[in-house]
Amino acid sequence: MKIFKISALLFLCSIKLWSQTDSTSTAKIPFEGMDLSWINGQNRQTEFPLQLKDKNGETIVTAVTYVDAYYNYSFHHPKDNTHTISSSIGRSNEFTINMASIGLETNYKNVIGRLWLQYGQMGSIVQDLDGTVGHGRNTSANNLKYIREAAAGYHFDVAYGLNVEAGIFMSYIGLESYVIGENWSYQRSMPCDFTPFYFQGARVQFFPTKHFKTELWLLNGWQSYNSWNRSLGIGSSSYWRPNENLQLVANFYLNGKDSRNTETSRFHHDNSVVYRYFKNKDANGISQAAFSLNNHYGFQSGDGVEAKDNYMLGTSLANRLWFNRNKLALTLRGDYVTNPGAYLAFSPSPVTDNDFNDALAAGKDLSIFQGTATFDIMPNDFVTFRLEYGFRSSNIPYFAGPGGTTSPDGWIDTPTDNWRPDLRKSENRLTVAVSFRL
Repeated sequence: MKIFKISALLFLCSIKLWSQTDSTSTAKIPFEGMDLSWINGQNRQTEFPLQLKDKNGETIVTAVTYVDAYYNYSFHHPKDNTHTISSSIGRSNEFTINMASIGLETNYKNVIGRLWLQYGQMGSIVQDLDGTVGHGRNTSANNLKYIREAAAGYHFDVAYGLNVEAGIFMSYIGLESYVIGENWSYQRSMPCDFTPFYFQGARVQFFPTKHFKTELWLLNGWQSYNSWNRSLGIGSSSYWRPNENLQLVANFYLNGKDSRNTETSRFHHDNSVVYRYFKNKDANGISQAAFSLNNHYGFQSGDGVEAKDNYMLGTSLANRLWFNRNKLALTLRGDYVTNPGAYLAFSPSPVTDNDFNDALAAGKDLSIFQGTATFDIMPNDFVTFRLEYGFRSSNIPYFAGPGGTTSPDGWIDTPTDNWRPDLRKSENRLTVAVSFRL
């Protein structure tokens, strides 16, 4: 609870600081006039053609459509065509609709409304990991299967804005976005892939100045539609953008009883720096250059679980160069994560008799390195063509080999008696993707 008290104190201090420096209550717009479209994890759109406005020119509602499709080629050629250890990529050697989404957003007359619907493979990957829907009745994955984000709230004209909302939100933990088209790379970094993608709960956002935002959250635990046990999670998120070339972020999360039927508590913190160190948007050569650094630390403890044996430590460094008036871009990224206890790790196979589980039982800690090279073609704000090479390696067998991870012949209804998944310590892949957003 200490981190919650600190976050609450910072929140109250921010309000007090505003009251001392600005006694007016007129509506103001945070980050107004700042170009934030280049930031890793942010929407790069600067035009929104699907807007309905009233006779005074004020936006009533904004409609958005998004489609993301890919073809992923694994050099291991797994016979079941399953790409493992990723929420971004789920299949190999197939064309796949990863996410198709439509949404409506409004902040008309200070009323906040948001509804995003989704369909596709990525939603299934993420939701299949959520066991909380088995807690009690009147709930299941089907209740919210096609909802990506939905919230209702109200905006108060205090300082640069005070928002109070409740619903389902994209997670604030981790630098990169759930929407892959907003990220510099197609496969998310491992520190971001091991963190939650959505929360159900309530939040208060406060913008004490034009350049700073802080949030307080109450939520249903770690990536859960429902609460695991009796305790709600608490968290905070703070963004500081002193100018349009620099973003600093610090996020915290704390929850008691964050595992099924245990008294285990979980704490996580991530921080990031995103900096644009060159800008010449009219240049035919290099037109922009920026880097992002995201660090993550977390652990779980209690009920016989010790933090020294159950923690997550990760970092991701990416550098992006834009060319030809921001129509082309090249991103190089390297990231590393270690997760002793593997309490956040993806399961490499539904067959539990495998080399990964044997290594964990023998006391080995999981460590993963990932490197990606991503080339983007962006003729306008609404479409991106992407080619990405990815390499990953782990200290224990973790990735799908030629024999696959499902069954001897790759089909889910084939018996797996006396069969072990083919897991390897490294993998190479090529991914071609296209995303459309309007």
